[in-house]
Amino acid sequence: MTSNFSLYIHWPFCESKCPYCDFNSHVLRTISEEMWIKAIIDEMQRTYALMRPATLCSIFFGGGTPSLMSPEAVLAVINAATTLWPVSSALEISMEANPGSVEAARFAGYKLAGVNRLSLGIQALNDDDLKALGRKHSVVEALKALEIAQNTFDRVSFDLIYARSNQTYAQWESELAYALSFGTEHLSLYQLTIEPGTAFSTLHARGELLIPEENEAYHLFKLTQEMTEKAGLPGYEVSNHAKFGAECQHNLTYWNYNDYVGVGPGAHGRIHLKNGQRIATQQIKAPELWYKGVCEKGAGDQSVINLTDTEQFQERLLMGLRLKTGISIASLGRAFTSLEEARLIVLRTEGLLQDDSNALILTEKGALVQNAILRYILAE
Repeated sequence: MTSNFSLYIHWPFCESKCPYCDFNSHVLRTISEEMWIKAIIDEMQRTYALMRPATLCSIFFGGGTPSLMSPEAVLAVINAATTLWPVSSALEISMEANPGSVEAARFAGYKLAGVNRLSLGIQALNDDDLKALGRKHSVVEALKALEIAQNTFDRVSFDLIYARSNQTYAQWESELAYALSFGTEHLSLYQLTIEPGTAFSTLHARGELLIPEENEAYHLFKLTQEMTEKAGLPGYEVSNHAKFGAECQHNLTYWNYNDYVGVGPGAHGRIHLKNGQRIATQQIKAPELWYKGVCEKGAGDQSVINLTDTEQFQERLLMGLRLKTGISIASLGRAFTSLEEARLIVLRTEGLLQDDSNALILTEKGALVQNAILRYILAE
């Protein structure tokens, strides 16, 4: 049986570490790009040999800052992937990029390499907040990069973070209206969260960083949904908004719980082996150790786990609840237990799940407490 799958390439290097970021990113040191690309391609080839037949429908270069890669390196990875696997006629190739001048100058090269969707990490349209977020670019640089991207790629998205320190309702309303005025087909709008181990976590614990209270954050979330809906970019997932047909196909792979290969330090994967077993993979997190593993041991995996039917049910539920359209109960692969069914009734009564017997769809209220809902449904 042949099915579609996605490929995620993790480039872990950055010029600096943002204080809110808990991604597996590392300040760029002197590396041999050629040797790193060879290791990535070797790992792709190893994974290809393990997988059941599948058609590649999307490639996503994430990080870190993948726009620090040369266009030649990006081309080498794309060529290797499209040589190994059969390719969908609508192959989506996305790249995350910073709005700095160095990256923006490379956009034409990335397009020639095959990238057809660019996601810009703008994060804020206010210079003071950009500085507080640890971003190196200015608003002027960000808007120039956005202009170049829109003149280069058919598909462009950009990210913003809201519920920032001291941000008011009126300020976010004005900033979001400005963001919507640029006419991009896709926006990723993330509520600022304090992640353990980050610089912001330390500041927050000391009382030196204040973010909106839960009720204030809810009103900002509600405003975000209303404004994007009115502008023709409704939310199709908790934090992602797009014109009809412009949804990020790579991210839909995750939320629809389809197969994906993760290559690079810390990358995760979910793939079916040739014998039909579905496995969860996680690559070694530290870049130096990942590289050493691939070069000396022939594999960059830190762990490979055979997923049970129950684990797949739980993961499918977790991912599907993120979608605005929810997840069909029939797709979950097993029936709910009587206890789980009783809990679904409670959630519907509390206004957290829509009243639909065929699908699990979070209400706007439920979307704010998704993780708590999942824990409640699956509690022993």
